[in-house]
Amino acid sequence: MRRFLFLLVALAWSGLAHAAVERIEILERHALAGGQPFGKAGAYEKLRGRAWFALDPKAAANAAIADLKLAPRDPRGLVVFSADFFMMRPVEGARTNGTLLYDVPNRGNLSMLGQFDEAPSNDPSSAADLGNAFLLHEGFTMLWSAWAWDVATSGPNDRRLILKPPVATDNGKPITGKVAYEILVDAPSGTAGFVGNQGLAYPFAQAGAPDAVLTQRDRPDGKRQVIPRARWRFVETQDGAVPRQLALEEGFEPGHLYELTYTARDPVVVAAGLAGIRDLLAYLRSHPLEGAPLPSRTLMFGISQSGRVIQTMLLRGLHVDESSKPVFDGAYIHVAGGGKGAFDYRFAMPTRHFSMLEDHAYPTDYFPFTSMTEQDPVSGARASVLDKARAVGAVPKLLYVNASSEYWNRAASLIHTDPDGKRDAAIDPSVRIYLIAGAQHFVGRQRNRGNFANCVNPMNHHREMRALLLAINRWVRDGTEPPASAYPRIAGGTLVTVADYKAAFPKLSDMPMPVGNLRPPRLDFGARFETQRIADIIPPKVGRPYEALVPKPDADGLDQGGIVPPELAAPLGTRAAFNTRTAKAGFEGFTDRFNGSFNPFARSEAERRFANDRRPSLEARYKDRGDYEAKLRAAAERTVAAGFLRAAEVDAVVSQGGAFYDRIMAHDGADRSCEYLYGQ
Repeated sequence: MRRFLFLLVALAWSGLAHAAVERIEILERHALAGGQPFGKAGAYEKLRGRAWFALDPKAAANAAIADLKLAPRDPRGLVVFSADFFMMRPVEGARTNGTLLYDVPNRGNLSMLGQFDEAPSNDPSSAADLGNAFLLHEGFTMLWSAWAWDVATSGPNDRRLILKPPVATDNGKPITGKVAYEILVDAPSGTAGFVGNQGLAYPFAQAGAPDAVLTQRDRPDGKRQVIPRARWRFVETQDGAVPRQLALEEGFEPGHLYELTYTARDPVVVAAGLAGIRDLLAYLRSHPLEGAPLPSRTLMFGISQSGRVIQTMLLRGLHVDESSKPVFDGAYIHVAGGGKGAFDYRFAMPTRHFSMLEDHAYPTDYFPFTSMTEQDPVSGARASVLDKARAVGAVPKLLYVNASSEYWNRAASLIHTDPDGKRDAAIDPSVRIYLIAGAQHFVGRQRNRGNFANCVNPMNHHREMRALLLAINRWVRDGTEPPASAYPRIAGGTLVTVADYKAAFPKLSDMPMPVGNLRPPRLDFGARFETQRIADIIPPKVGRPYEALVPKPDADGLDQGGIVPPELAAPLGTRAAFNTRTAKAGFEGFTDRFNGSFNPFARSEAERRFANDRRPSLEARYKDRGDYEAKLRAAAERTVAAGFLRAAEVDAVVSQGGAFYDRIMAHDGADRSCEYLYGQ
């Protein structure tokens, strides 16, 4: 039964110049999984609602919000907007673990359910929707809220959380500005979307965008060639919304980068979404929601784009309320690499991020990167990500966790080296940095090679993630130190250039090396970008790159210097951080943004010699499945002792590893299919 409950927050506005949650509206409240209990936490319920915010454009704490002063104001002089939220929590408040766990939605999705509970869903209802229910059994109260505006939905049933922020105007007149959208196709096509990964476009300043220009180039740093307007057109949408696709007369082809530019109107106040996160968390630290007890602590989790949101909030000082009180006690920043994001400037597009091959017009990897002060040798600036946090005495406890793929595709090394990649940087005492060696951006599930030279890497690193989440919760709860940082270092010889990586990597005839890694360039958007958050140069000028390094491989091609999952300590093949594109897909040799590779060891010594593979075969490493499982169990127990795996998961590691061993032994090495990675 749909319920409408209103929690009105009484605010004495006289003399008050603070952002605030003005009210909370509960739209739905239901028992979860039919009231099924989840261990000591008991039964859970889910709530879906809306929070209403009021931001004071004159408040110093809101100075980081680009164009807030140009947003419409109510009679009090405040900018008012709302954001939808979703919560899951124990029905009996006394049975929570005391932690409010806020997950920054990734493109409107409830991300952490897919990671920790291994059951992605935007509207979990049944027990099947909850996977292993890890977060529920641990007693977390879970919260998500809308913060991004440029997310396309497939309809009302996908239930993503989408923000509708204020729109900036010039005293009521439309603000215009140039925008750029980059297009990459993997196969010939007469049409192509230009809005990126599940994105939306800004409206045209003039009907039909008569000033729009489409260009193409053959490499990221190549010269742009203009495609005559008569040869392409916008594909109109059925609902009359801003177009999201182009049609090209001769068709879009792999191996080209296309770029659309036009003058847009109505820039949204993008960073209002970050302020909404801030103020909702601040509100819930002191206001019981529907009778539940206040949380004892608040943690944030962000994966990929969402982790870059947390980084941006820290950099801009949006992690504290207007009284400089922290709104969260700790954060787990997962696979964000060295990036922040396009979250806080005029005409920003949160869904897009700079990569080696894609999205070159969007600021993502920019100075500063580290938790302690470093100097940019080009600008001379000295700064750290935590400068604003230290200035107000509100440095949260932070875990930076990256997979191997982020060192190739997200410049992850920059969070712990100087900008030139010459020396290791100091790490703030409140920070731990971990590399989950051998893992890719997400658990690989692709069952064919598709656009890639290799099969993807199916290693399940969600197990290590669960252990790390509990570690930061203990750290915040009672000061129990998490495991020491585990990441590759220049001084230890485990963090190297791509050239040194290639020299050390075992030569495999069927595994081509990538052309390079992401070395993010300094982008020049014009003189007003840093001070007013307005980009005048679109696309930006490209300057000297930052130097990003990668973990050094061992003789088996396995990355060194980080957390060693059991699957690497007792390996069945090479789990590389990269996967290269094929000639058919275009840009051969460039790495995929997210996927790594798996290349199994030869089954026998005879097979190894025939393939001229220098890596010892499975026959040389393990007597049989039983021997492999024994070695895998010993490796898993070492990982437990190191604090990176829960003891309860050892049996699953062994049984799943044994099944994988059997599938590899049954797989003909000449068969290039990837189905064997997954079984039934």
